[in-house]
Amino acid sequence: MKTILSICISTIILITLSCKQEKKASDGPSQMEQVMTVHDEVMPKMGTIGKLVGELKTKVDTTETGQQYATAMKDLQDAHASMMDWMQNFGNRFDHEEILQGKELSEQKQQWLDEEEEKVNALKSQINGSIERAEALLAKDSVQ
Repeated sequence: MKTILSICISTIILITLSCKQEKKASDGPSQMEQVMTVHDEVMPKMGTIGKLVGELKTKVDTTETGQQYATAMKDLQDAHASMMDWMQNFGNRFDHEEILQGKELSEQKQQWLDEEEEKVNALKSQINGSIERAEALLAKDSVQ
């Protein structure tokens, strides 16, 4: 009788655990994964920012056009600094297991993740916008 009871309990536990795992897999990416996807999308653009800053730096002078290059360069540098600051702050708020292994977050950390999601999306806009403006300015210059 004890054997049958323990087999039934074990079976129920296994079924419950497998259902939870299936649910997690079918829910799609977690909020943490979505935040990291945005980061992974914009991080490679740091190289583009560096290249554009180098191109703009040679064109900065006291003329009106030269000041436009200076403004575009500053926008790129600000976007780069914002990315570095965001990564440092994000790393200070979450540990490796929470970021990469899906460790459950406390209520406070969930609130932080909500904030970080907004920040990383704003950062994405800042980076993409600064690159687009710099490239447009450089393209305009090469046409003239």
